[in-house]
Formats: sequence, C-alpha cells, structure tokens
Amino acid sequence: MLGDNKLGVPPIGAMLKRRRKELSLTLKTLSELSGVSSPFISQAERNHTTPSIVTLTKLATALKVDLKYFMEVPHDDSIVHRGNDLSVINIDSPVTYFTMSSELENRQMDALLMLIPPGYEFPTDLREGEDFLYVLEGELVAKVGDVETVLCQGDSMHFDSRISHTARNDSNDIVQLLYVGTPSLFKAD
Repeated sequence: MLGDNKLGVPPIGAMLKRRRKELSLTLKTLSELSGVSSPFISQAERNHTTPSIVTLTKLATALKVDLKYFMEVPHDDSIVHRGNDLSVINIDSPVTYFTMSSELENRQMDALLMLIPPGYEFPTDLREGEDFLYVLEGELVAKVGDVETVLCQGDSMHFDSRISHTARNDSNDIVQLLYVGTPSLFKAD
C-alpha cells in the first residue's frame, strides 16, 4: 500500500541554505522573518534535523517561495483516494506523508496520512487553525500546551493549533496517523 518517498528528492537543508543565500539573508534575519529559531535553521541547513511541513511553510513564506519548493506534491483532480494507491508527497523527511485531500478550489483543510518512524519527534510548533490527529496504528505521545498524553490506536485529539504542540513516536514501531488541519498548506494553484 505505501511507497518510498525518498527517491530523487533533494535534501531540504541544501535547498534552504541555497535560497537563503540567494536572498542574502543571515540566519538571524531568516529567523526573525519566519519565527523559526536560528539554531534550528542552522541544524536544518546541515541536515541534522528535519523541519515539519508547518515549519517549512513558515520558512517558505520568509524565503518568498511556495511550499512546493521543498517537495513534490502530487496533483490529483480526483475526489476519491483508494487505500492501495495513495499519492505520496516527495519530501526529504523521515516521516512519509500521503495526501488524501482533493484539489478543491478555495480548499480550507488538508488531510494527510503520516507514517512516523520510531524515535521521530516533530518540532514544537504553533500556527493559525485547527489540528485533528487520529491514530490508526501504534502509539504516539502528543503534547498540546500543558496536556501530554499517549494516543493509541483509535484515539484522537482536536485542538487549536495556535497552542504550542508537538508529537513523538517513543515506540519501536511505525505510527500510522491521520492528520486533518486547517487552513490548507497545499491549496490548489
């Protein structure tokens, strides 16, 4: 059912650094423009950490590029997505992302299936909108504000994404997570 998203995708760090240099931005200036810390950006440029899609959105905005600069997002006009033929988002990340959204005009939300490897932790983030997490398989430690909990198969969370949040896979197994979030990061062009 699920494929490999790592083939032919340039490392995010090189793309990030190249664009920052093209705009003659220092790490500090990019940090101020994006709201992402200078040390995190430096680590990302050296491929010592991988930004989440939300963090990449902030960096893309500050770097005056579309989010798709960092990844290949499949274009599919269908409103039906079959489980045995999901469209992978090609991005240099340990997390495998599959898009489950349609290319609707004025799209308001994203639906993604994520395969989160053992030991992976998402950077702490916050943004306008709402997030919904539903664990299909495995166990995910999720933290939203002061609430930290282990989500098991069938468990969900729905929260205001303006509250600081993160998640991590402390288990030895891949976590399958359904993510739905607003506003859409991948609006149709």
